[in-house]
Amino acid sequence: MINTTWHHIRRSPFQSFIAVLLMTICFFTLSVFLIISSGLSSVLHFFETKPEITIFLKDGLDQKNINEINQNLSQYPNVREVKYISKDKALNIYKEQNKDNPMLTEMVTASILPASFEVSVSDPKVLDQIDKEFSTKTNIVDEIIYQKDIIKSILNFTNITRKTGLSIVSVTTLTSFLITFVIIGMKITNRKEEIRISRLLGASKFYVKKPFLIEGVIYGLIGSFLGSFLSFTLAFYFQKRINFFFQPITFINNDINFYLIVFFSQVLIGTAIGYFASFIGVKRYIKY
Repeated sequence: MINTTWHHIRRSPFQSFIAVLLMTICFFTLSVFLIISSGLSSVLHFFETKPEITIFLKDGLDQKNINEINQNLSQYPNVREVKYISKDKALNIYKEQNKDNPMLTEMVTASILPASFEVSVSDPKVLDQIDKEFSTKTNIVDEIIYQKDIIKSILNFTNITRKTGLSIVSVTTLTSFLITFVIIGMKITNRKEEIRISRLLGASKFYVKKPFLIEGVIYGLIGSFLGSFLSFTLAFYFQKRINFFFQPITFINNDINFYLIVFFSQVLIGTAIGYFASFIGVKRYIKY
C-alpha cells in the first residue's frame, strides 16, 4: 500500500510538492507565531512582576495615614505586592545605586527624599484605577510614576500580534487543507479508470481509498516536520542576539520541553489536516 502511495506521489511530483510546500509554510508560520507569542508573554510578565507604579507621598504624614494608604492599595483586585519605602530606606537605596559616585551621596539626607509606596499587580489595567484615584489625593500624594505608556504599548502590540498571527495561521491552514483536498481530488480523477477496474476486480472501497488517505497524511507529516524544523533552527540561530536585545528578559524560550510540545502538537495537527483533507477528497470523488 505504501508502494502504491509512493507511486501516486511520484507520478505527479509538482502537485505533491505544492501540497508539502503549503503545509510547510503553514506550520512554519504557526511555529514563528507561537515563539513570538511566548516571547511577548515573557516581556509582559516581566513588567507585570515589577513595581509598576510608585506613589510618592508628601512630607509630614503620620503612621495612621500611611496605614490607611497601605490598606486602600491592598484592596485593589490583582495586587501582587504593596511595598512601603520610608525616607531612611529610600536613602539606603539611593546610596546603593550611586555607591560608585560618592559625590552624589555626600549632600543627600533622608529628609530630602520622599517616602513612597511601590505597587506590583498581575493585571496592568488595575494601574489606571490606582492612578485615577490617587491623582486626586493631592493632600497626601506628591507624585505618581508608572510605566503606563510602556505597558499599554506592550498590551496593544501583544494583542495585535496575536490577532494577526491567528489570522495568518487560519488562512494558511485553510489554504493547505483546500489545496490538499483539490490535489487528492485531481489525482483521483486522473486515476478514475484504475479505481473502476480495481473495484470490478473485487477490491473494496477502502482498499482503493487507502493510498490517497496515506498520501494526505504524508503531506501533513512532512509539512509539519519541515515547518517546525525551519522555525526552530532560525529561533536557535538568532536566540543570543534577540535575547541580548531584550535582556534581562528571555524572549526566545530556552526550555526544550516547550519546543518538544510544539513540535509533536504540530505533527499531530499536520497529520490530522492531511488526513481529513484527503478523507473529504476521496469521499467526494470516489463514488463507486
